[in-house]
Amino acid sequence: MTDWIPWAVAKKDFKVIRRKRSIIGYTVGVPLALAVVFSLVVSNDVTTASAGTAAVGMGALTYIFVILSAVLPTSTAAYSIVGEKVEKSLEPLLATPTSDGDLLLGKALAAFLPAVLAIWAGALILMAATDSMTYSVFSGYYFPSWTPVIMLFLLVPLSAMLGIEVAVTLSSRVSDVRGANQLGGLLYLPFLAFFIAGVDGVFSFSIANLLLFSGVLVVADVAMFFLSKATFNRENILTKWK
Repeated sequence: MTDWIPWAVAKKDFKVIRRKRSIIGYTVGVPLALAVVFSLVVSNDVTTASAGTAAVGMGALTYIFVILSAVLPTSTAAYSIVGEKVEKSLEPLLATPTSDGDLLLGKALAAFLPAVLAIWAGALILMAATDSMTYSVFSGYYFPSWTPVIMLFLLVPLSAMLGIEVAVTLSSRVSDVRGANQLGGLLYLPFLAFFIAGVDGVFSFSIANLLLFSGVLVVADVAMFFLSKATFNRENILTKWK
């Protein structure tokens, strides 16, 4: 059976990225390290916090995984075009009759899956660790509840896709991996602003607010996909990049 074309592109990228230990270490290591650090924070602070304060704190810690999801996959996404071009492994793929949409979707999948799975793994570690420490504060288990579920299983994938689409678009326009990473990393700023507003009490991490934010991300994801497809120029990458 013939592979779905975007999946075939993604599998090819998996093989290339697997040789890059720095990218793998960053993608897998950061979420797991954050889970351990956040668990230590909870263990130090939860016994002296009220239920309301603890809930805000847990929502804030969980939301940091959303911020991470917008930034974490950008290294893989940027490398998938700029890095491969530098290493002369991109030209054979660009020379095939694969459509630009299939090519971009495949590269997005290759960046999306490892990052999101690593974030979910880190979040599950945090959930398991903190539930054992917060039972007495909440008179029950904080996880799972709708707020972290929406953050992790709706906002995280949507944020990751937006970060990837921005990184792929930028990396198809520049010829330097570091430059693409730095520009793509700026995407964390609006997510950080949402975080600060939530922590400062400008609004809460309520289900309604999170769903509204999710709707905004859906629109941004769709718009960014069509923008990236419209601006992607394989002929320019093949003939003008040095």
